[in-house]
Amino acid sequence: MSVKDTRIKPYTGEKIKIRPYERIARYHETDQMGIIHHSNYILWMEEARMDLMDQMGFSYKAMEDMEIISPVLSVKCEYKSMVHFHDTVVIEARMIDYNGIKMKIVYRMTDKETGELRAVAESEHCFLNRGGKPISLKRSYPELDTKFFTLYDEDGDEVEH
Repeated sequence: MSVKDTRIKPYTGEKIKIRPYERIARYHETDQMGIIHHSNYILWMEEARMDLMDQMGFSYKAMEDMEIISPVLSVKCEYKSMVHFHDTVVIEARMIDYNGIKMKIVYRMTDKETGELRAVAESEHCFLNRGGKPISLKRSYPELDTKFFTLYDEDGDEVEH
């Protein structure tokens, strides 16, 4: 799925500068080995995606209030090094693919103090109405579609491993 702005009048506005999401690892997220359990990374990705939308100026809650949902179609996470209790993880989330119906977000998680790579990940999502029917933001919600284009990383690079 590659992004091509097929609207009659393509988006030519400014891209917004996104600040990374920071997350302090909590004690209850650790496993018996004293490291963060792998399932928590997926939750952190969701938190970073919600933060990305907040920075876009349109929260996920506002989208749900418009009766639009965005379920996960796929998720992938590669663990590179361990996160321990009380480490601060910096999560850079970038939208690398968007066509008004689906989007793909990549995540790069690093240790705030050392910069060490902790994980790389990606998630794909679609847009549905409350009845579960696919919708095109481009056609049904052009103002929201334009907001998503402010997030799109036109380089479209996959996350570096």
